[in-house]
Amino acid sequence: MDIEILQIAADTKNNKKIKNFTHKSKFKSQLCGDEIEISLIIKDQKILDMGYQCKSCIYCQASASLLSKLSINKPLKKIKELSDFVNNFFKSTNVKFSKEWKAFEKLFDKKNISRKDCILLPFKTVTKALKS
Repeated sequence: MDIEILQIAADTKNNKKIKNFTHKSKFKSQLCGDEIEISLIIKDQKILDMGYQCKSCIYCQASASLLSKLSINKPLKKIKELSDFVNNFFKSTNVKFSKEWKAFEKLFDKKNISRKDCILLPFKTVTKALKS
């Protein structure tokens, strides 16, 4: 286990319930049983706040922590672009994160391909919430 992934997961600032959410979604992995619930406050096509709660492995927790931290105050368009990018990440070769999203490189490493479903679960949950 990589110590940096543990440190990312340990940042639980946004591991919280948001009561006045505008969008919310819950997802459970059929593969491993990880569960995550994400709530968002969106105004003027921008994420103002994001909270998550999960019963999951460290990879999913790290992904949720980083996604929540980097999504706040970002336009929805950017988050949708990021979600599209990460959903294709493990299928592509020689792809790099932009400077804005560089923090995700530790998780999105080809050596973590066996954990890709865990890492992608928060992104799938956010995408589902944005469609509701």
